[in-house]
Amino acid sequence: MNYDYLIVGAGLFGAVFANEAKKHGKKVLVIDKREHLGGNVYTEKIEGINVHKYGAHIFHTSNKEVWDYVNRFAEFNNYINSPVAVYKDEFYNLPFNMNTFNKLWGVKTPKEAKEKIEEEKKASNITEPKNLEEQAISLVRKDYI
Repeated sequence: MNYDYLIVGAGLFGAVFANEAKKHGKKVLVIDKREHLGGNVYTEKIEGINVHKYGAHIFHTSNKEVWDYVNRFAEFNNYINSPVAVYKDEFYNLPFNMNTFNKLWGVKTPKEAKEKIEEEKKASNITEPKNLEEQAISLVRKDYI
């Protein structure tokens, strides 16, 4: 049999591409070394519970069209990942945002935050970082690490 596309890997990209190509009248063959579709985001239902076979994965997008598209194939939870860090017994948002900068420095605008970041970088006195530690210090200063 002749195919328009041979797709190696039935993960998210391969599965979506195969679906879209088929919708547009193309003949596709999808091959994968695993016995299932979905790649690393594959789940198995065990005793009524979805178990992430390869570890938990978070799918996130702010694009409603993409969200609606993926929800045609599987139901996704509206999970929001909100990691925090503890520094000197205070909690800070990660990744850094204006709340983080406000708690660290008392700044209230992106302009003030940018100015403070530049001030902190200059205070490090590292212009050519030689390793990862110096790179981090050159970006945020040693007393924040």
